[in-house]
Amino acid sequence: MLEAFFTPRSVAVIGASREQGKVGHDVLRNLIQYGFKGRIYPVNPKATEVLGLPCYPSVEAVPGEVDLAIIVVPAAATLTVMEECARKKVAAAIIITAGFRETGREGAERERRLVEIARRAGMRVVGPNCLGIINTHADLNASFAAGMPAKGEIAFFSQSGAFGTAILDWAIGAGIGFSKFISVGNKADVDETTLLQAIGTDAESEVILGYIESVERGGEFMRVAREVSKRKPIVLFKSGGTAAGARAASSHTGALAGSDRAYSAAFKQSGILRAHQVMDLFDWGMAFAFQGRIGGPRVALVTNAGGPGIIATDAIEESSLEMATFTKETIESLRTRLPPTANLYNPIDVIGDAKADRYEAAIRAALADPGVDGLIVILTPQTSTECVPTAEVIAREAARTDKPVLACFMGGPRTDPGARLLMERRVPVYDFPERAVAAMDAMYRQHLWMTSPAGRAERFELDAGAIRAAFASAREAGRLELGEQEARAVIEACGIRLPRTILATDADSAVRAAREIGYPVVMKIASPDILHKSDVGGVKVGVASDDEVVRTFRYIRARVAEAQPRATIRGVLVQEMITGGKEVIIGMMRDPQFGPMLMFGLGGIYVEVLKDVSFRIAPVTRADAEQMIDEIRSIALLRGARGEPPSDIAGVTDALLRLSQLVTDFPEIVEMDVNPLKVFPKGEGVVALDARLTLADV
Repeated sequence: MLEAFFTPRSVAVIGASREQGKVGHDVLRNLIQYGFKGRIYPVNPKATEVLGLPCYPSVEAVPGEVDLAIIVVPAAATLTVMEECARKKVAAAIIITAGFRETGREGAERERRLVEIARRAGMRVVGPNCLGIINTHADLNASFAAGMPAKGEIAFFSQSGAFGTAILDWAIGAGIGFSKFISVGNKADVDETTLLQAIGTDAESEVILGYIESVERGGEFMRVAREVSKRKPIVLFKSGGTAAGARAASSHTGALAGSDRAYSAAFKQSGILRAHQVMDLFDWGMAFAFQGRIGGPRVALVTNAGGPGIIATDAIEESSLEMATFTKETIESLRTRLPPTANLYNPIDVIGDAKADRYEAAIRAALADPGVDGLIVILTPQTSTECVPTAEVIAREAARTDKPVLACFMGGPRTDPGARLLMERRVPVYDFPERAVAAMDAMYRQHLWMTSPAGRAERFELDAGAIRAAFASAREAGRLELGEQEARAVIEACGIRLPRTILATDADSAVRAAREIGYPVVMKIASPDILHKSDVGGVKVGVASDDEVVRTFRYIRARVAEAQPRATIRGVLVQEMITGGKEVIIGMMRDPQFGPMLMFGLGGIYVEVLKDVSFRIAPVTRADAEQMIDEIRSIALLRGARGEPPSDIAGVTDALLRLSQLVTDFPEIVEMDVNPLKVFPKGEGVVALDARLTLADV
């Protein structure tokens, strides 16, 4: 799909310069210096030769075909150059030049026209405002980066060129090899979704790493990532974790959601491992590239120091991994090979005076145990420690097993030679235990994703006519926010149970309604203008007699009229009083990148105080909904704490799935809350007590 970028037969550098230090000079020098075997054509109307190669006045003057054009001319000249490339039938262009969308309106218009030219000609574009592309396996350095990484299995793309140069320089120093490096710049054409699709089928790339600041095509991005991540790991670092630029939200969901939550949800549902620190990208990338896959969560530790072993154990217990339990045979094997003071159980402590042979015995025993899925070996530099020989042992044993082996060499000058040997032998090595554990945890989470069934969103019979009628009622009244009666109609049309409710317009009709429903009842103001009824004295629960109904009706009307004199009052709702159960919230807000984002959490008045919520992008599968419920910190309350019966989690799951279908089928819904959703004991279902819904202004 992007072959012209990664394996071109010919490259034209438009803006090639004879002057050292100029980007056009550096790009051409990199192509030559790192051994690109295709044809290279410098283009500069003011030169006849650059770096020993004949130079042409324009790309159209080049005698042969041009697969890839690298454009390094002033921004004002790029459109002319692109037109020339179009006439030349250039297949792909890397526009390194800056001065486009990132500079303001004029630059944005220039970028729009640039894309228009490219699409008309069927030309693909990387950039503008980018560093370039590197394909180590084709000896192609089509960038102005200062250096060339070694050949490897890691494909890395970056939205930031400066970040990319820093990473390249670091990777070269650390000896980490890349298969591909792509600086995407402004993403005028080729973006992260395009790259995931292309690298997903690239046999030279075993793992995909990326730095992104935004995603333009959220739905397509998720679809492609979901497919690719089932074949190879995707690890992304997303910067800009705030909700800056998001509109003010009126719902609980909107208030608690933000762009960062949307990205986290989208990543989870797409099998993307989210790196929370830049170092995670390469800690995890090395593990995947060097050690492949892990088959389970059970990890063994070998260490020559108790403290680091405890640190690693704590990190394992706090991750999705678990400490392996050794068989009797493994323990007896260790007993015969280790000193009496050694710890034979996990973690295996070979004691501070351990030399390479003692490490070897412990490593072999741990890897041979059928209850061990992966191994982390920790070394600290003590007087007897043999850093390089121990590294040799670790590398040799890692090569003999199909279980992943990671190392942690804590120290500096004394441990560095051993660490370098491990990297050369494709064993990832880390400075601290937590980093090694985090890398193995990422491997196991990838294993879970790859072995889990894909799943599909379920479909329910919704009353679409009733839903449209409720929307029409609000719009005809000049409102975008549905009143309670309209919102109830939508919830009922989704198949979610509601308490019986009757609208009373005077005290006498309120008494008749209460008698019909049966005491006690709940009474609350019916007004499309009042979002938080309890804040204005608009709700009373436990109303138990005719006289109390009359008093409550008058009290609610008076309090609301005083608090919000301009609010439209339709009357007072008399409602079946639902007792027992626990309160949760389900909701949705529409994210600009990814679309409808569902929320679940502890409900009632506590949702914004405790903020114990989880998010997913709709449509969700049953597994997604179950994971949402399981993620909240207060899940123990729903499972049944301190002798209480477990709640009907299946009922909550069903409600989430119905909400997911509603907001997917009706994209005009921009925000929605069902709060509280009462959850009763297992098998007794759920009841929606209140709901709010906002429509798009169309």
